[in-house]
Amino acid sequence: MAGNTEVIDGRRRTGLALLALGILAPLSTLATRHARAAGFPARPVTLIVPFAAGGATDTLVRTLADGASKHLGQTVVVENRPGAAGVLGANVVARARPDGYTLTIMPEPVFRLPHLQKTQFDPMQDFTYVIHLTGYSLGVSVRAESPWKSWPEMVDHARRHPGKISYGTTGTNSTMHVTMEEVSQKLGIRLNHVPYKGESEIITAMMGGHIDLGVTAGGIGPYVDSDKARWLVLWTAGRSRRWPAVPTLRDVGLDIVSTSPFGIAGPRNMDPQAVQVLHDAFRKALHEPAMQQLLERLDQEMAYLDSSGYAAFARQRYDSQGKLVKRLGLSATP
Repeated sequence: MAGNTEVIDGRRRTGLALLALGILAPLSTLATRHARAAGFPARPVTLIVPFAAGGATDTLVRTLADGASKHLGQTVVVENRPGAAGVLGANVVARARPDGYTLTIMPEPVFRLPHLQKTQFDPMQDFTYVIHLTGYSLGVSVRAESPWKSWPEMVDHARRHPGKISYGTTGTNSTMHVTMEEVSQKLGIRLNHVPYKGESEIITAMMGGHIDLGVTAGGIGPYVDSDKARWLVLWTAGRSRRWPAVPTLRDVGLDIVSTSPFGIAGPRNMDPQAVQVLHDAFRKALHEPAMQQLLERLDQEMAYLDSSGYAAFARQRYDSQGKLVKRLGLSATP
């Protein structure tokens, strides 16, 4: 009996020890994560801008990064990776370590291109969505010397001369390109698309007379304000506060709104506490006076969403872009 009692007691002690290990192991993991997040970030954070330097996105993100750096206690380094309709940042981040030190701006083509071609990422599986920021005041502009004083004049010319009017965007199957294709289909016109790596290149080409139309965001603003260029139409839901005389697509009879909303994301499986640290720093920076003034100057609306809200929004955009691709009959980037 005594021997049996010792065996039972030994088994009980072993079972309790294993139970304790089962309880303590997750607690230990949580404690390790907490300790790691508590010291985050311990070095500079890289934020990729998948467009060329000098455009509206680059200007906005650099101001945001400066503000976030103060709240993080570490520098947010902006790295430009232009090209491929804005998905090169997603390509990099999808393969990065989920330590919070490599992030990217997520433009709308990230949710569109997987419906068109094989990509290096799955937008629903490969990213941690940190914070949603804003959308652009996109539209079509011309240089001051252009013969078209209004959107109807340009459309009339395009109908009489199919394929003769050229326009620049940030790349094939970018939001700029896809929206112009949708507009052209609805109007029954054919335009000549010329892809560039960023807004600054589009503006340079248009102002130099290399293309007829520029699809741009707020970066064209200084040229418009100095009468070197003019808007023909904007793609916003309502009239611009900065340029209230410029019609929207809705004003000219097309029920289309296209603002190409974007935010910040990192690799999948990021530590939730590190995500929270990053989210809080960028949210504070987004609401700082310098950022608010820049948004006003670029005529952009703030469209803040927290991490969970942004993840839900990403799912909605992915689904809606798939439907758009089918409706327009788009094809893969050549």
